[in-house]
Amino acid sequence: MLRWAAERSGITPETLQARLPRLVDWEKGRAHPTLRNLEVFARVTHVSFGTFFLQKPPEEYLPIPDLRRGRAAGNQPSPNLLEAIHLCQLRQDWYREHLQRNKARPLPFVGSASLEQPPERTAQEIARTIGLNVEERRRIPTWTEALRRFREQVQGVGVLVMASGIVGNNTRRKLDPDEFRGFALVDSYAPLVFINSADSRSAQMFTLAHELAHVWLGQSALSNPDLQPQPLDTVECWCDEAAAELLVPREQLLDSKPSTEDPLHAAQELAKTFKVSTLVCLRRLYDTGLLPRAAFQRAFGEEIARLRRLETKGKGGGDFFNTLQTRVGAPFARALLTSALEGTTLYTEAFRLLGIRKMSTLRQLARKYHLD
Repeated sequence: MLRWAAERSGITPETLQARLPRLVDWEKGRAHPTLRNLEVFARVTHVSFGTFFLQKPPEEYLPIPDLRRGRAAGNQPSPNLLEAIHLCQLRQDWYREHLQRNKARPLPFVGSASLEQPPERTAQEIARTIGLNVEERRRIPTWTEALRRFREQVQGVGVLVMASGIVGNNTRRKLDPDEFRGFALVDSYAPLVFINSADSRSAQMFTLAHELAHVWLGQSALSNPDLQPQPLDTVECWCDEAAAELLVPREQLLDSKPSTEDPLHAAQELAKTFKVSTLVCLRRLYDTGLLPRAAFQRAFGEEIARLRRLETKGKGGGDFFNTLQTRVGAPFARALLTSALEGTTLYTEAFRLLGIRKMSTLRQLARKYHLD
C-alpha cells in the first residue's frame, strides 16, 4: 500500500525520502509507521488516510468518458486530475440542488445537437445562443480580455465555467496540460466546463469552445483538443470542427481574403482578428481549402516548434479574489456565498467548495460581490 501510494503520487523517491526519512524501512518491513506518520504520508501523497488499511490498492477510474487522444490516451489519471474532476462534481451537485430549490428550469440547449447534425450548424446555434460576435472580438484589445468575455457569454446562458491550473487553491498541485486540457460535465440544469488554465490563453479559447460542443451534444468527456485532421469521424473530431467554426466562421474567414503565400504570416494576422491561436487559424485555412494539406502540415509543424520555444512557465499571481472567481466561476461563487450568508448552506460546506479556510476570507469575497 505504501509503495502504491508513493508511485501513484508521481513524487520523486528523493522528495518523499526527504519528507519521510524512514519510508524505505516501512516498505521493507524493518519498521512500522505510527498513525501520525501515516497521516503525514497520506497528506503528502494525496491519499485518504483510510486507504492504508485496505487489503489491496483500490481501483481508480475516471468518472467521465476519457476521449483524450495522442500520448495521453488511456494513461492512468493522475491524483491531481481525479481530484479536480471530483471537486467540480461536488460543486455541480450543489449548484444543481440550488437551482432546483429556486424553481429553475432545465436548459433547452443541453443535448440539443447530435453527431448526425453538421458541426457547422451546431456552431451557429452556439454562437446565436451565447451572443458570440466576431466583430466584437475584433475590437477587444487583448487575448486575456477576449477569453474573459467569452467565459462571461458562456456563463450568461447558464453554463458553469471553471478555469484553473491547480487543484483547488493548492499552488503546489499543478494540473498538466499535456495530461488534459479540459473536461465537460453535462447536466440539464448545471452543465459545467472546466479549462486547464496552465495552457496558453489562445489555446484555452479553443478548449472552451470544444467543451461547449460537448454540452450541446449532451456528452460528458475528458479532452485534449487536437487541431490535426483526424482520419476517423469521432466525437472529438466533431467537437473540434464545431469549435473551429464557432471561433473562426468560414464565411468571415473567406471574406477576409487571406493570402496564403506565407501561411504563418496569414495565421498570425487572422489570430489578431479572431483572438484564437495561430494553430486554429492554420486549421481553418486548411478546412476551407485555402491551404493544401502538405503546406498545412509543414506550417503546422513549424508553428508548434515556434510556440514551444516561446512557452513560458510560472503563470499566476494577481489578486487572490479575482483568481478564485475565475477558478470557480462568478455565478457559482455568488450563489454559494448568498446561500451561506442566508443560512441555507453551512459555512463549512462553503469553505470546502471554495477551497478556503477562514471566515474572514469568505467575508472579503462576499464584499467583492456586494453581499455583505
